[in-house]
Amino acid sequence: MTDAPKLAAYVDTWREAIAEFVALSRDIPEDQWDLPTDLDGWSVKDNVAHTAHLEAVLAGTPEDSVQVAEAPHIKSLTGYYTESGVVARRERSMTELADEIEQAAATRSAELDAVPATDGAAAPPRTPGGVPWDNETLLGNRPLDVWMHEQDIRRAIGRPGGYDGAPAAHAITRLAGGLPMVLGKRVSPPVGTSIRVDVPEAGQSWSVAIGDDGRAGWVEPLEAATVQITLSAEDFVVLAGGRRTVGATTPAYTGDAGLGQTFLSNLRVTP
Repeated sequence: MTDAPKLAAYVDTWREAIAEFVALSRDIPEDQWDLPTDLDGWSVKDNVAHTAHLEAVLAGTPEDSVQVAEAPHIKSLTGYYTESGVVARRERSMTELADEIEQAAATRSAELDAVPATDGAAAPPRTPGGVPWDNETLLGNRPLDVWMHEQDIRRAIGRPGGYDGAPAAHAITRLAGGLPMVLGKRVSPPVGTSIRVDVPEAGQSWSVAIGDDGRAGWVEPLEAATVQITLSAEDFVVLAGGRRTVGATTPAYTGDAGLGQTFLSNLRVTP
């Protein structure tokens, strides 16, 4: 069985996410470029520079060789890698960054058309920093990452939107994939504990429970979970994306609110 249809759908979603990201980037006035975002140490323009870096690398552009100074928001080797792309583009304008993204995406898009990915477990031609990702991981992560940074920018400049397209649906579904891990490994409650997470704005509801083997797994929709958590789409995204704390959101709980708060406090599933 081929993975081609699913991988092609990821690519189409990435193309849509890129087009929306570039359009937004070109429309941000200069007096908003340096506004801080929910990502520590990164401005609006830094989010665009980061996206330009990764898209350029995936299109085959050589990595930039720059010195990255220590900073409180850089906590790992991965952090230094992502910061290097931002530092290398510090002096570029938003127009130059948007052009770089558009050109790199066009190059990579043509490559993906010429040699479509058909095997999710196969290695792609290139990955950011040479990480050992397969096609499933890379092609599934790119529209998520691009859309998440679009939302980081939108929140910073006070321009909500972007929740009604394929990139948003893809990102929310991708983030939700981590719910069993959060319940089973981070919260680790007793056997039989169950959680239902509802995001009505996205038309989504997920139910997870701890089975007799002590593992967390998906279950059929629960009418009476140990706790039912209802979130706005944005609150789900900022919590699952590690952008904000529970205290900065307004969840509603039915049942064990303490469990619900603990679950949401551990919800971050992005790096």
